Amino acid sequence: MKRTAVLAAGLAAGLQAAAPAGAKTLVYCSEGTPESLNPQLVTTTTGLNAARQMFNNLVEFIPGTTTLRPALADSWTISPDGTEYTFHLRDNVRFQSNDIFTPTRPLNSDDVLFSLERQWKEDHPYHGVSGGRFDYFKDMGMPDLLKSIEKIDDRTVRITLARPEAPFLANLAMPFNAILSAEYAAQLLEAGTPELLDEKPLGTGPFVFRGFQKDVAVRYGAFDDYWEGRRPLDTLVFSITPNAAVRLTKLKAGECHVMAFPNPADIGRIAEDPSLRLLQQEGLNIGYLALNTQKPPFDDVRVRHAINMAIDKQAIIDAVYGGAGVVAKNPIPPTLWSYNDDIEDFPYDIAAAQQLLAEAGYPQGFESDLWYMPVSRPYNPDARRIAEMIASDLARIGIRLELVTQEWSDYRISLQNGEHAMALYGWTGDNGDPDNFLHVLLGCTAARIGGNNVARWCDPEFDALVNAAKLTSDQEERTALYRKAQEIFKRESPWVPLAHSVVFMAERKEVEGFRMDPLGRQPFDGVDLKP
Repeated sequence: MKRTAVLAAGLAAGLQAAAPAGAKTLVYCSEGTPESLNPQLVTTTTGLNAARQMFNNLVEFIPGTTTLRPALADSWTISPDGTEYTFHLRDNVRFQSNDIFTPTRPLNSDDVLFSLERQWKEDHPYHGVSGGRFDYFKDMGMPDLLKSIEKIDDRTVRITLARPEAPFLANLAMPFNAILSAEYAAQLLEAGTPELLDEKPLGTGPFVFRGFQKDVAVRYGAFDDYWEGRRPLDTLVFSITPNAAVRLTKLKAGECHVMAFPNPADIGRIAEDPSLRLLQQEGLNIGYLALNTQKPPFDDVRVRHAINMAIDKQAIIDAVYGGAGVVAKNPIPPTLWSYNDDIEDFPYDIAAAQQLLAEAGYPQGFESDLWYMPVSRPYNPDARRIAEMIASDLARIGIRLELVTQEWSDYRISLQNGEHAMALYGWTGDNGDPDNFLHVLLGCTAARIGGNNVARWCDPEFDALVNAAKLTSDQEERTALYRKAQEIFKRESPWVPLAHSVVFMAERKEVEGFRMDPLGRQPFDGVDLKP
């Protein structure tokens, strides 16, 4: 880990030394290695954040908010029945270039069709490239939702849905629906190197990809022809630094300018440092313990209830989150509309938990595994410590746990493949809609190999409610459906909801214009550095 930190710092320093006089290089100390730089292929915030710098969508969220604005589409219309969306593309949007490709035309409808159909159509020439499973696209139910995508003319695209979908526009603003260059893809396919589309990505965004060294750094340069105007920074570096203490050391030394997710124990010291600025935001997130309901004994709801009763969640908040969070009882955060506060959490009750285990046929408990994340996350600052506390709690009712972890990308894949029995995981909302939690994390569509429903839980009654909520734009009606779905979640308990955290970041005071993003994807296009 120390060698990685030194390499990353050296890479950043080398970039700064090589830059022209007066050039501005901002280094962001990120928490992990992105699994890919194409947003179609990733599901983690780490990957989405790294990819975000290079791409745009048809519509986007205003930075720092969950409010939509036009982006590559400067306008759109929606049919009265809510199934036809007609997008009018912005004029003269340029794609980036690299050493193997120079675009000959601006953005047009072909690029929109390519970007969506690659994920949607299994016979598309790029569908199998890079081993892409397009997990986010599938978890959002897009394959069944889309009916047709038509090129009306070079600047007009019509998307027809099989049914109304209330969060559809917000879903289009999510990173997996970024727009890639069809012209670049065609050239690479003809050359027999289609995988370079994902390894040497090009988009229309504010920064151009310059290089990636796994576990060390991702490098970007300013895109001079960016459609919103060239950004203030000349160079952007994601210095991959999994250890939070090392991130803070580098921030204090000026080796990075912005850092992700400091240790809760360091918050006070950051706030008191005159060279630093502490940033915080109530997180649109959930940290949880998933119970693999397809593996005995977790297929027994009594066992799941017993585990919920045996874990002292407040102790975890106090010890690991430094009080900067609240105990979770629902699968969505209390800041999100439709949160059902009438639901009562399980009591912390060892005796009742032991009684439930005995009723389920496990009076002496059982052995199992508990997987924990190897990196700090906004919803879980120290997964190993939490795993140790959970193991200690469950030992009191006879559940004996082996703690397991893997490198972050492998960890995510293993969980999505269902290899675990119990696993710590979490989520930061991607579009400000309850659907992004309840459907993506708990719906039947996502309870598949490769899906984000790592509890592998499929409840037809829950699923019907969540899918019904997609069909109406009436928020009051949707709220009633989601509140009922949360009641079923509590009754069946595929998770132990642990915490909703306050998310912290830190920056040096020479940084101007950086704003935390409630969706967890940090934008740097409006950021500048004072001399």
